[in-house]
Amino acid sequence: QKRKVTSSFCVCFALPWQCFRALCCKGPPPPRPEYDLVCIGLSGSGKTSLLSQLCSESPENIVSTTGFSIKAVPFQNAILNVKELGGADNIRKYWSRYYQGSQGVIFVLDSASSEDDLETARNELHSALQHPQLCTLPFLILANHQDKPAARSVQEV
Repeated sequence: QKRKVTSSFCVCFALPWQCFRALCCKGPPPPRPEYDLVCIGLSGSGKTSLLSQLCSESPENIVSTTGFSIKAVPFQNAILNVKELGGADNIRKYWSRYYQGSQGVIFVLDSASSEDDLETARNELHSALQHPQLCTLPFLILANHQDKPAARSVQEV
């Protein structure tokens, strides 16, 4: 039984189970990097649905977030730890308490919302863009609900 070892892999000339053991028992794979994100937007914009979809969860029984929730969104090369903050009027004033440690921001807006709600979303986005803990971070702005008849185009948003 011979085993030839090279720098990047081994070729086994042995029984199959010995070969499997030589390949699989090198220890755990290296950990994937983790990134902490905050997901904000007005109530009903689709934050919870977005995260449920990214986590391959059932779209049924989605309940609007009150307070906050945290989801780990796994990707092949990284894990996104997304802190979703509820978007109700009485909760938005507390958003900034959850910004610390964030490495990026997902801002979700309902592109089919009323003009008043769109203006409120615009004001919240500008506030987040100017916040000292977020102003240097990458932002993803998602214009959700594009499938609705009243949805605005990217230019209109």
